[in-house]
Amino acid sequence: MGETNKARLTRARGEVSPRRLEKQMAIASASCTVFGREGYARASVDALAAEAGVSTRTLYNHFPGGKAQLFQTVVTWTSSEVRDAQLACLRSVLHPERPPHAEDLERDLVALARGFAGLMTDYPSHFALVRHIHAEADHVPPEVLKAWHEAGPEPVGRAVAEAMARLEDAGLLDTHDDAAMTAAHFMALATHTIVQFTHYGVLPLPPAETDRLIRAGVAAFLRAYGR
Repeated sequence: MGETNKARLTRARGEVSPRRLEKQMAIASASCTVFGREGYARASVDALAAEAGVSTRTLYNHFPGGKAQLFQTVVTWTSSEVRDAQLACLRSVLHPERPPHAEDLERDLVALARGFAGLMTDYPSHFALVRHIHAEADHVPPEVLKAWHEAGPEPVGRAVAEAMARLEDAGLLDTHDDAAMTAAHFMALATHTIVQFTHYGVLPLPPAETDRLIRAGVAAFLRAYGR
């Protein structure tokens, strides 16, 4: 699943002094605000340091890699939080050991899509970062993109694919021998429309419209993959 933030924090406490760790976390938290507002390319080291209330020298002392290291730290941290929330939502709706009854499948998939879409409201800072990542992918260092994918999208994608495979084993779906593609199509039809229309939650839709789009996406998914 990837390292949790709790485990990451425990490891950091064993590697650096509490005072240094506190300063690093304060700088990273302030940087999240700047990156969410300015994006990666436009955010300057001076602006990052000013938001954190430190000198640029202090910033580089804690993050020798400068802006790239800070961005990777922030994106990895927030991605891990959202990943854990997504996995918890997935387990609560599609429990690994309790597949839904056939008549409840559409209801449960709608609930899953609602849960995933609702996280944009719960984690606005993270989705502001993701919005900038997609807009500036050609300016974000490859190692940062890789760290982001490994922290969040990849483990969530695998977990959704495993859930789709279990639904196939239960006789509820036909993944056509490609559970990963089935999972990708579910996300595209059921949640990505909300992401696009709201610009990652910046411009929320009326609840009735959100519900209509999710239900339509799930219905289309079931027409393609349902048994």
